Amino acid sequence: MSLSTLAASTAAHGSSPHCVRLCTRADLVAHSGVVAWHAGHQIAIFYLPGRPDAADDRSRQPEDAADRSRQPEDAAGDCLYAVDNRDPFSGANVIGRGIIGELQGERVVASPLYKQHFRLRDGVCLEDPEQRLQTWPVALRGDDVVLLEADTRS
Repeated sequence: MSLSTLAASTAAHGSSPHCVRLCTRADLVAHSGVVAWHAGHQIAIFYLPGRPDAADDRSRQPEDAADRSRQPEDAAGDCLYAVDNRDPFSGANVIGRGIIGELQGERVVASPLYKQHFRLRDGVCLEDPEQRLQTWPVALRGDDVVLLEADTRS
């Protein structure tokens, strides 16, 4: 699996003040992870091009309908996920080097060190639900991968 450390986040030209550019589509590696730096965090970005994420669709319950707006899929079926790069079990920044797969009907990334599986949609560890990775909402905007930040204005 490839790992690309990308330049610090900068605001994308012409985008909403609440979208922060993390990298470009060209920086992404299909079915793999890259790592970007934003606000003191290493963020592992996983890119699954050209198909809906069926694992997440099957696992959703009706009460998850409000969360459906956070589904990381665009019109072309490309899926993006962004999670903390720091493995909570080892303390190492390695999640971006993890292997993407499906386990228990969930799209996951397996930590390359101790092999725990973290759900990409919410960061929860399947083996130890008390442990989780922080997640960020991300999207493709043209050729840019952007972090969707909440509006903090009053």
